[in-house]
Amino acid sequence: MAHTALVLLLQLAAGLLGWWWQSWPGAFVGAVVAGCGAALWQATQGKRFLRWVKEPQGGAPRELRGQWGDAGYRTARALRAEQDATRVADARLQSFLSAIQASPNGVVVLGPDGRIQWFNEMASAHFGFVPQRDLLQHIGNLVRDPAFTAYFATGAFQRDVRIRGREDSPARPVKLSVQIHPYGDNYKLLLSQDITALSQAEAMRRDFVANVSHEIRTPLTVLAGFVETMQSLPLSDAERTHYLGLMAAQSERMQTLVNDLLMLSRLEGSPLPDGHELVDLAALMAECEAEARGLSELLHPEGESQRLQFDPPPAFALAGSRGELRSAASNLINNAVRYTPAGGSIRVFWEELLPGQVRLAVTDTGPGIAPEHISRIGERFYRVDRSRSRESGGTGLGLAIAKHVAQRHGGELSVVSEVGKGSTFALVFPASRVRAASDGSGLAAPVKLTSIAP
Repeated sequence: MAHTALVLLLQLAAGLLGWWWQSWPGAFVGAVVAGCGAALWQATQGKRFLRWVKEPQGGAPRELRGQWGDAGYRTARALRAEQDATRVADARLQSFLSAIQASPNGVVVLGPDGRIQWFNEMASAHFGFVPQRDLLQHIGNLVRDPAFTAYFATGAFQRDVRIRGREDSPARPVKLSVQIHPYGDNYKLLLSQDITALSQAEAMRRDFVANVSHEIRTPLTVLAGFVETMQSLPLSDAERTHYLGLMAAQSERMQTLVNDLLMLSRLEGSPLPDGHELVDLAALMAECEAEARGLSELLHPEGESQRLQFDPPPAFALAGSRGELRSAASNLINNAVRYTPAGGSIRVFWEELLPGQVRLAVTDTGPGIAPEHISRIGERFYRVDRSRSRESGGTGLGLAIAKHVAQRHGGELSVVSEVGKGSTFALVFPASRVRAASDGSGLAAPVKLTSIAP
């Protein structure tokens, strides 16, 4: 509107000028002047508009007028709408990328040529990728596991492939499950998952089934042989009594094995013990001592016996499951009795540690354990000397039970041993499980301990 009014005003001025000159050349000159002025004004406005379009800042510039002002306003509004849409899209993209970064799985985007377009932090941890170095690198140059190379080359991505992780080592194995999912125009999405725990669980399950089968098969074979002997051969009363005694021993061995397996199953499937039950350690240790002395006499009926020393009961109690603590302590003590030769000594005692921890220690003068076996102590059915364990009636589950009980009470099983000098097995419990000895009120108040020497 302003532009039109300006042109009309210029034309009117030119007409007046021509009337004043009273000649048609004057009117023509006025019209030309008016047209040139309007064109000059249009060019100035257009130049301002183009300069603003190159680097738009906020709304349209105020100096734009007329049609250029209207065009600037509409352009600015379209730019704001486009910027708003871009910000929304960018926020969604960042949210999506953050979600992928938080994923426990590795994510790698591969281009049609197999080059890495993007990957998240978990993929960097799985494969050792570095963003500044490995983007746009071919995946085959960075993941060189032969299984993955064959998997990528075949293009059969219906299943996953299992490879070793970047930090895999004999001491700490790391296993990855990797699967590729094609999408879009020949792009690929590579997903990786750490399955180390799953692989270890599968291996433990296989070992567990094999060990249980082996442990039960042996006494069953003995029992079946004795039954066949008694059915097919005429036996004297003494021979029959002898065979029945051996059969009873094998039956007892299987019963012990089943009881230990059930105990482990209960430990793994039951809630953690709370702090409301107060365990009287004096009574518990008296039971363990009676059992240990009976086992020692059974294993060494003749000849020099073992020397068993049970220190006085502690002046504190433990909060936890009495049954579990009884089983753990009994397994540690009986294990020492089984492996300590005749004439050897065994000492059982409680001691206080800093900061406020306590432990039940069992020391023996047995054969000791080589360093390479220490890390595997507490595994199910793991025996340092399988032949001696079977001879002494062990199931290979006692230390596993003790370890589980300690962990369920917030503690741990510790082992210190030297070949030829003996071993010290200990159940260490945290200060949160230590209570003052019961005064008959049934209360289980925490107690502050002072460290003492073992």
